Amino acid sequence: MKLRPPAVPLITVDPYFSVWSAADRLTDVQTSHWTGKPNTILGIANIDGTDYRFMGVKDGVEAMEQLSLDVTALFTVYRFVAAGVQLEVSFMTPLLPDDYALLTRPVTYMEVSATSTDWKPHRVKVTVCASEELCLDAKGQMGVTTEILALHDGVSAVKMGGEKQEILGRSGDDVRIDWGYFYLAVKGGEVFVSKEDMTYACASAVVEQPVLFAFAYDDVESITYFHQNLKSYWNKDGQTIEAAIEGAYADYPICLQRAKAFSEGLFLDAVRAGGEKYAELLILSYRQVMGAHKLVLDTDGQLLYISKECFSNGCAATVDVSYPSIPMYLYYNPELIKGMMRPIFKYAGMEAWPFDFAPHDVGTYPLLNGQTYYGCLDLNVQMPVEECGNMLIMAAAVSIAQNNADFAQEHMSLLNQWADYLKENGVDPENQLCTDDFAGHLAHNCNLSLKAIMALEGMSIIKEMSGCQEESQGYHKAALEMAEKWVKMAANGDGSYRLAFDQPGTFSMKYNMVWDKVFGTNLFPKEVVASEFASYKKRINPYGMPLDNRASYTKSDWLIWCATLAQDKDDFMEFIAPLWNEYHYSPSRVPMPDWYQTVTSLQVSFQHRTVQGGLFIKMLDDSKKCWHGQMK
Repeated sequence: MKLRPPAVPLITVDPYFSVWSAADRLTDVQTSHWTGKPNTILGIANIDGTDYRFMGVKDGVEAMEQLSLDVTALFTVYRFVAAGVQLEVSFMTPLLPDDYALLTRPVTYMEVSATSTDWKPHRVKVTVCASEELCLDAKGQMGVTTEILALHDGVSAVKMGGEKQEILGRSGDDVRIDWGYFYLAVKGGEVFVSKEDMTYACASAVVEQPVLFAFAYDDVESITYFHQNLKSYWNKDGQTIEAAIEGAYADYPICLQRAKAFSEGLFLDAVRAGGEKYAELLILSYRQVMGAHKLVLDTDGQLLYISKECFSNGCAATVDVSYPSIPMYLYYNPELIKGMMRPIFKYAGMEAWPFDFAPHDVGTYPLLNGQTYYGCLDLNVQMPVEECGNMLIMAAAVSIAQNNADFAQEHMSLLNQWADYLKENGVDPENQLCTDDFAGHLAHNCNLSLKAIMALEGMSIIKEMSGCQEESQGYHKAALEMAEKWVKMAANGDGSYRLAFDQPGTFSMKYNMVWDKVFGTNLFPKEVVASEFASYKKRINPYGMPLDNRASYTKSDWLIWCATLAQDKDDFMEFIAPLWNEYHYSPSRVPMPDWYQTVTSLQVSFQHRTVQGGLFIKMLDDSKKCWHGQMK
């Protein structure tokens, strides 16, 4: 991988169990949670009696020289050298999108191997120490308890957790888990507890052959869903974390094989769709997107796939965060999109939700008891057209991807209600927020109108697939008439189209238009799409095109969606090259920010968000997996 990651993924299980290295070399900084707060893990290689660091920072211990770093979709592999020994350290979490047991099993592997570089024999012993920060919001928050465990087949582990266990006792954005138990395991070695500036769980082994360490976390219960606590998918039937760790060791060879095959397939498919730089963007985004969700089952046994709106406001199951993420899941497993949508459908059907449009969210992670956006249900802070449009487009996309509208039919009453709202209010939206809420309210938003148009066309597709031809034609006619009005109302007269209908000479990214291409519906004339895309070239700054004329910042997901409007691969690659540069050169060392400055490359805000799943839309378009034309 030629791209220099702004932050390197090491452990990426869920929004709480997450460890990154925010530096080029693993020995330059302490490892951290995606929020940037310390999640210290120290790695020491004792070579012939002398200690060397390969992970983290420790005074008085020399760092090994880092030879290389290679990141693929599911692997992070470092190579180091010191005192005649080359050390390879490989992190892997088997986040396979269609294997829910593996996807949710809270175990990350770290395999360590050593080879001689001077042809001489060497004794290499590796020790890994993980701090109490992994099971507390911050070190010293409370005392911790530890326990030494002997598991099956030569595996030993240290269990560590806070003395005060308040399961699901907190929610919020810049917070870390302070309940449940962290585990550090090793096969064929020894484990112990160290108390220095804080408590550490430690494991060590002599590296005569590859040694396998495992990091694991048992959160006991994962999500509160309308005042009922739910377990993660992996322990839904009562499996213990000890059994999960033993299982992880037992099936490591097959997990390794499957993870390699998935990673290689993702890279090759992405290169074919959009070139090598595009492929590297997807490689870097994949674990981030997966690791910002939690998969649970509701009381009816249905999947709930809960996102956390990371470093935005901490909301859970946010519709306009799910919406940009869906291209990755449409490509790999649309069932997970249904899991994103179910909480919204459930809440919107409850008396607690007072509006005839879709809600924004269902709580603050991990507590899903009702919308918490802005802390109130004030009409002025809602996103009516935005969220109705998102839900309809998502429902249509899932229907096409799965070649049936069964899921949409289960929720047809609400979809009908939201489609009617868009027919009445979508052509020229009033002064309201859209997903780019950081820019404030905007009346007559051309891009928001595009969303309404594509949502009504999505409803037409759903109705057609449900055998309701007359209703399908009605929604199609409404969408087509709105599209014709849009072209006239939004035109600047030079081939470009406005930010708002009443603001001539303005511009914005028309990212919602991409669904007309992906669905193959052709509501908008090709020359309209081509001229709008052509107008973007003169807007591009060193690190990408601004979101609109109001500021120089942009959004990575929307940039890729606009790039996908290009008619050929070369134009696509040219448009996304500045985004690659953003992550490669930016001094903002955080997990892939999606909101950044196009002139300076600096992060504005947001990091580790699921919206980076939107980067996969070119793959989706290239594969035609969501093309309605194949249905006819």
